[in-house]
Amino acid sequence: MTMVVHVVDDEPSVRKAISRLLRVAGYDVVAYQSVEQLLDQLPEKRESGCILLDLVMPGVSGYAVLERLKEIGSTLPVVFMTGSVETIPGRADGLLKKPVSKDRLLGAIERALGSVRPDE
Repeated sequence: MTMVVHVVDDEPSVRKAISRLLRVAGYDVVAYQSVEQLLDQLPEKRESGCILLDLVMPGVSGYAVLERLKEIGSTLPVVFMTGSVETIPGRADGLLKKPVSKDRLLGAIERALGSVRPDE
């Protein structure tokens, strides 16, 4: 089963590098430059995957996005990443600090997906 990782980051170079790494690892990737774009295009049907979300983006916080995803009924797990020092209460170990290593990124994605590998 192919897993879809929805990558949301306002920095084009980060979005491109992470998308490339995830594709090489066997995931399908859909990249978004803004939270609005994610919310407009996120499929409503249930799909296997997760959202990799930059915690600090122009105009919106990761907290607000998480609440909005709950409101629209998204069941996709969210992995946060950030270049700032901001943290998420209760999720300190689930927050990826940029620049993130390949191993930490893939490990966080695998945990979010319940350790299901894309080639299984």
